[in-house]
Amino acid sequence: MEVESLAREMETAVRVVHLASSLCVKVQEKLRLPSSINGNGNGGHVKSKDDDSPVTVADWGVQAIVSWVLAEVFGTQNLSIVAEEDTDSLSKAESLALLGAVSNAVNEALSEATKYGLTKPDEPLGSDDILKAIGRCNSTGGPKGRHWVLDPVDGTLGFVRGDQYAVALALIEDGKVLLGVLGCPNYPVKKEGLSNGCNQSGAGSVSKGCVMYAKRGSGQAWMQPLLPNGYPESATLLKASTVDDPVLATVCEPVERANSNHLFTAGLANSMGVRKQPMRVYSMVKYAAIACGDAEVFMKFAQSSYKEKIWDHAAGVVIVEEAGGVVTDAGGRKLNFSKGVYLEGLDRGIIACSNTVLHDKIIGAVYASWESSSL
Repeated sequence: MEVESLAREMETAVRVVHLASSLCVKVQEKLRLPSSINGNGNGGHVKSKDDDSPVTVADWGVQAIVSWVLAEVFGTQNLSIVAEEDTDSLSKAESLALLGAVSNAVNEALSEATKYGLTKPDEPLGSDDILKAIGRCNSTGGPKGRHWVLDPVDGTLGFVRGDQYAVALALIEDGKVLLGVLGCPNYPVKKEGLSNGCNQSGAGSVSKGCVMYAKRGSGQAWMQPLLPNGYPESATLLKASTVDDPVLATVCEPVERANSNHLFTAGLANSMGVRKQPMRVYSMVKYAAIACGDAEVFMKFAQSSYKEKIWDHAAGVVIVEEAGGVVTDAGGRKLNFSKGVYLEGLDRGIIACSNTVLHDKIIGAVYASWESSSL
């Protein structure tokens, strides 16, 4: 497919991620208000899923908004959306108050859709409309056809803690990621803010919050500021770092030990002479940091029982690659987004780098270190 033919898809995706990010900002502010906190410590806006990971009003709200907008723009026929959340727990009788909170957040956001160049509903969406929109995102993807891939709030634990998170939307066709958009509402746009701690929300700073996006094959990745009152008029071209010496590199890794083997990555970094302490960052913000030159490396070596999902990587991968970076598994192979919900066949882990020279050095170090590891 020609890159130029994706103009409508790209514009819609960027605008809806701006709108969805605005919803997230408002929900996160409510989570942090003392007046909203009840006995469970989150004002009833957070539930635990079967795997004990949290899901919030923002997760369901963003999924409803993105689904509704995509259906309005592209129609429901043949619309395939692969997304993380479902309606099971939200549909239960005991979740009536939570569903009401989701409905309020969705309708408040959609009432401002025209500020982002999007159509707003003729009247507020009812609970059934919202459940239908969320439930529409039940595709499993696959090797054929066009699939939108959404992680409504990537890094929900970071979101709940007032930390980093991302709204991630990608478009995959016949197994290839064609475009990606990342909304990063807490991202410190100024580099000095990031170097002081990428995993901090930068509360009180006016220079935080952005949307990054890229089309496959364009050779360009862009960043727009996240504005409180609508869609921005300008965008900044992103360029990944040219640092190719591991001694000077900044390395990102997941915060939670369950998601990555910190001991192996620490040993690998040490063997390469990396001097800086790793930045432990929630969500696909790690990809964002590489795309805009604030970091050089993202390494993730999950336990063998953990299966990577496509919505945790698709948007970030295309943005990093179009900004000049490289993303592969630890064997140097491109990630395969054609096998459904999961990234099947990964060789040990995922490595994202700002340039090919650094990437090749890390791949070589992985092979040298692997036999002595406990993975």
